Amino acid sequence: MKNQLVSTALVVSSLMAVGQPDKPIDSKITDVTVFLNKAQVTREGKTRIESGKTNLIVTGLTSMLDPESIQVSGKGNFVILGISHQQNFLNEFNMPKSLKVLKDSLETLQRQVILEQSQKEILNKEEQMLLSNQKIGGTNQNLTVAELKAMADFYRSRLGDIVSSRMKQDEKIKKINERIVKLNAQVNDQNELYRRNTSEIVVSVSADAATSADFQIKYVVANAGWHAIYDLRAINTKNPVQLSYKANVFQSTGEEWKNVKLKLSTANPNQSGLKPELYSWYLDFYNPIVYDQMKLKKSYAGAAMRSASAPSEIAMDREEMAEAKSMSEYVTTVQTSLNTEFDISLPYTVSSSAKPTVVDIKTHDMKSEYIYSVAPKLDTDAFLIAKATGWEEYNLLPGEANIFFEGTFVGKSFIDPNNIKDTLSVSLGRDKRIVVKREKVKDLTSRNFIGSTKRENYAWEISLRNTKSEAIRITVEDQIPVSQNTQIEVAILDNGGAQYNKQTGKLIWELELKPNETRKLTYKFEVKYPKDKQITGL
Repeated sequence: MKNQLVSTALVVSSLMAVGQPDKPIDSKITDVTVFLNKAQVTREGKTRIESGKTNLIVTGLTSMLDPESIQVSGKGNFVILGISHQQNFLNEFNMPKSLKVLKDSLETLQRQVILEQSQKEILNKEEQMLLSNQKIGGTNQNLTVAELKAMADFYRSRLGDIVSSRMKQDEKIKKINERIVKLNAQVNDQNELYRRNTSEIVVSVSADAATSADFQIKYVVANAGWHAIYDLRAINTKNPVQLSYKANVFQSTGEEWKNVKLKLSTANPNQSGLKPELYSWYLDFYNPIVYDQMKLKKSYAGAAMRSASAPSEIAMDREEMAEAKSMSEYVTTVQTSLNTEFDISLPYTVSSSAKPTVVDIKTHDMKSEYIYSVAPKLDTDAFLIAKATGWEEYNLLPGEANIFFEGTFVGKSFIDPNNIKDTLSVSLGRDKRIVVKREKVKDLTSRNFIGSTKRENYAWEISLRNTKSEAIRITVEDQIPVSQNTQIEVAILDNGGAQYNKQTGKLIWELELKPNETRKLTYKFEVKYPKDKQITGL
């Protein structure tokens, strides 16, 4: 009886040591905060846990999550004892429906190729049989001319059909193979993202009694982020420039962010947030030291011994709406202590792909001034420039901008808020209705020698004509040379009414031209240098 009680106690104690089995739980991505580099994913899940200790395993996660960033919180009558992370090399990501369709189509085409090749092989066998049997009639019996002609007609007709059918089979196989090559390229492009292993988060919990539990899991993932892009639209020269602030959101984690609440943050987790420290900056005289070569070799050998012994591209899912609305109505801008966040209330789907998903953030109307600008020394075409102000309040980031004027795409530019002054200048394209010409005035251009000095006088004339039916403002830019040698003297004789910058040599005219008005601008300068020298760049 005593031995039986001891064995029973051992069984109970071993069962208690084993505890509850591991329990996988399903979770769903609900929120994603996308930083400039990396993203924080929020998952939610529900389950029921039994009394005692249980290991809950959150499965099907990306292998690219940062284990140090994992946060788990829960609601229910239980205690979270610990959290751990592990890789799962046996399970891969669930293949998305689009990739399954591609693979199914690929398998169907591959089976079709095999079938067509089998049909072609049958034709080859039939051709061989006909060619081998055509001699049998001639060796076994004498044939009449009519019978011989009928047999020849049969062979000709049937062999012709075989050749024709075989050519059709080859054409079919060729077209199917071309389709297979394209599908293979498409499959390989997507398959790379889903051929990775998954990972798991193990949450150890303890409960006094069986209870239901709600969990929220947060973690940071690599291979994700966003960068700013812009659309700059000018309807005409009388309305403000419209700035559409957008984001190219990208992620190739293998997880699908489907109908998630998206938040874009200007924070960058890859950039250190620690303040650098300045250490003392010491100065001393250089004092060369002569080393004993033998001692140096012994020192290196000893260091080597000690070293050896030491331990070593979006689809956005929206509900149907009766009327189209601006995306800016669904975006809230939040200024945190250090960064800016754009909270988007509409659900977005960002697929794990090599291609980014475009997310609309905000649309702003910027107060703008339209003027023309021309530098006839380089190009005689006048360019329409929109100068917008007030952009500082929009929290812009460096990014590429697509420029549209009067509903037409006119080119690309780059917005860098770090290098923009008070005014954002955008070139809207050329206007051929502003006629500009730049010519050298020969009568005022001369070359003279006075003693050992050579003097060269130059004069240029710029003519402008406004053929438009409305008045315009235009800025004209030209230049005179700037000396980099004390023996070369440059003097401006007539600036033609321009603003002159002596350091850069730039001449700037700001004019207003009435409809069909013509204006001429003339400027002169002189260059003096020793007559036995030659000047480059003049």
